[in-house]
Amino acid sequence: MDENKTSVGAAERSLVERLAEKLGTAANSATIYGEPVEREGVTVIPVAKAAYGFGGGAGTGTEKKGEGYGGGGGMRLTPVGYIEIKDGTTRFRTIRDPQMVVKIVAIGSLALLLTTKSIVSIFKNKKMVKLLKK
Repeated sequence: MDENKTSVGAAERSLVERLAEKLGTAANSATIYGEPVEREGVTVIPVAKAAYGFGGGAGTGTEKKGEGYGGGGGMRLTPVGYIEIKDGTTRFRTIRDPQMVVKIVAIGSLALLLTTKSIVSIFKNKKMVKLLKK
């Protein structure tokens, strides 16, 4: 029985180590900083943000069922900008996310609406207090 637990534990560690190694290899600097492109004296290097994760599992064997283990992982690359090299100067240029602009406008509009409602409510309450005093 102890032998069974040891083999599952070793298999789990091996699986997790392999997943981490493969994802680590995929998220290297060449993936984050793409291949430079040069045109008419300007060199552009694309830049991305990487996020990755992985997980594994294990099981124990019984007489009716066998042992089991498994795992998986994934990686997401998001373009964030590019490095521009021109005439000996380097500059980072951000890529704007159009969806983020929509979110900012929506949140700003909601905040403005709530603020306006609050101000109107305050003035209405002051008028009611004045009317009640008369």
